[in-house]
Amino acid sequence: MRELPVTVRRAIELLGLVLIGALFVIGQNLIMPLLMAFFISLMLLPVLRFFVRLKLPEVVAIFIPILLLFMFLGLIVWFFSAQIGSLIADFPQIKNNVSHHLAALSSWIASTFKYSADAQLKLVDEQSSKLLNSAGGILSSMVGSVGNILLFFGLLPIYIYLILLYKNLLLRFIFMWFDQAHHEKVEEGVRASESIIKSYLIGLLIQITYITILLGLALFLFGIKHALLIGVIFAFLNLIPYLGALIGNILGVLITLASSQEISSIFIVLGAIAVVQFLDNNILMPRIVGSKVKINALAAIVGVLLAGTMAGISGMFLALPMIAVLKIVFDRSEHMKQWGVLLGDERPQHSPMSFPIFRRKKKIPEEATTVKSNI
Repeated sequence: MRELPVTVRRAIELLGLVLIGALFVIGQNLIMPLLMAFFISLMLLPVLRFFVRLKLPEVVAIFIPILLLFMFLGLIVWFFSAQIGSLIADFPQIKNNVSHHLAALSSWIASTFKYSADAQLKLVDEQSSKLLNSAGGILSSMVGSVGNILLFFGLLPIYIYLILLYKNLLLRFIFMWFDQAHHEKVEEGVRASESIIKSYLIGLLIQITYITILLGLALFLFGIKHALLIGVIFAFLNLIPYLGALIGNILGVLITLASSQEISSIFIVLGAIAVVQFLDNNILMPRIVGSKVKINALAAIVGVLLAGTMAGISGMFLALPMIAVLKIVFDRSEHMKQWGVLLGDERPQHSPMSFPIFRRKKKIPEEATTVKSNI
């Protein structure tokens, strides 16, 4: 059979990527719970195997890990509710603090830009009117979002149960896609994916725990109100690569501004977050997750933004493990190795324009590359 020209093959690959992206956008309400369930199922496999070794019936052995998982999620929801309730209880003081900060800001604007307080008030009134006019649309989208969230968490336990129940059937389906000569590579890819995703997700749970404790304790010792809430919010947002930390900093500052009239508290919060992030990025997380799959920063940022555009917040959280699985698949496919190189972080020390060794698909000697980051 005659091989297709390289331009046709690349066009087919790009068309396939576009079609997959379109499928994600159209069916995100069904696909994202399925993907989330897939990754959670991999994380629950060791627990399932433990209960199977205890000779429990398969249905019971599957049900117990799912029950434990949702008990854990219930504790997180309870904790958030208690912390937000504490924040709401301080509302009168928060209102006074916000008024104080707004008055100080208005005074600074008036003295710096010669923009009078009356003119500022008029501008605020105009913007408030525009905001109220669009409130109907905002409320409608919120109702739709609540419906999507309920659908997501309603489908999640069902998907997890069925994936764990039919895991052997799904594995057989995967192997039947390939010729027997390639089964060794397929098995290697499946085992590598399971190992990477399990270590990554379990690492994230550990990361959430120690960031909450370290940041919450540091802010508490400095007398910052709602220290634990700031720690938890930052720990969860930090799961979104690169962008989550920025949003976490902003929310931490806003909560601090609302809870205190001292500007110095802002610098304490930002300093504590910076120290905890340094410990997390350079000491703790690399030792917990390891460096089994290397993803470059450009691919990670573009992947997070693209996943967020196509599938919202859940897509941003799942972007990095999805990219990791794709890289594992690409690295083991002769026709897709270039995509694995694009996602990876093995940078050649010299330009492929001058050194032909860096143009080939075969693995480059390790001493000829530099590695900077990993997941």
